[in-house]
Amino acid sequence: MPSTTDSQPRQNLAISAYQSLKRDITRGQFRPGEKLLMSTLKERYGLGVGPLREALSQLVAERLVVAISQRGYRVAPMSLAELHDLYDARSQLEAMLLRLAIERGDDAWEADILAKAHTLSRVMEVNGPDEVLDVWDSRHKAFHTAMVAGCNSPHLLQVRDSLFDQVERYRHLWLRETVFSESALEAKRQEHAALVEVVLARDAERASAMMCEHLMTPVPIITDTMRRQGLL
Repeated sequence: MPSTTDSQPRQNLAISAYQSLKRDITRGQFRPGEKLLMSTLKERYGLGVGPLREALSQLVAERLVVAISQRGYRVAPMSLAELHDLYDARSQLEAMLLRLAIERGDDAWEADILAKAHTLSRVMEVNGPDEVLDVWDSRHKAFHTAMVAGCNSPHLLQVRDSLFDQVERYRHLWLRETVFSESALEAKRQEHAALVEVVLARDAERASAMMCEHLMTPVPIITDTMRRQGLL
């Protein structure tokens, strides 16, 4: 029977494989429909078949990878239909969660929104474009999570996390078009500031409508990017 110390490293390797592979799929290192050859993955990540299979199974569950019966795995396809469905579902859910947060959120919730908004607005140049993207993306996610955290529903927030995982590939296409454009970033800053103002005013009707509209703005940008990159 394997010891705890034996199983722990294997679990860590599987987590590492999952995180690395997910990041590369999300960032477009593997194109939609591309076959994920085990020999290539072993060489790329320096990991064995076991951890890689566990990672691939998890990514199948998240719909980022497709299992082909007896023939391995492929990166899941991307489509305009899926793009619109995911973004519509996400915007509708986020608007509902924000409405609940406005009804249920306390002073600590308001303070956290202000803190995360301030941190997001202070992203500076760091060690290159990719790090700027990572920092802004991380703070942007934290800002939006703070907005809905006041709903106080772990189950609804879990559904939100699952939806976010599925939308991540599409969202990254938008990120690269936004983070490196000062005018696009400024437009986002203004949208975020307007959202904060309405949320703190506890105007649930207007805030939920604004959130829905805010989350749908990337769709035409992503559509255009997918066409330019031959992803359709």
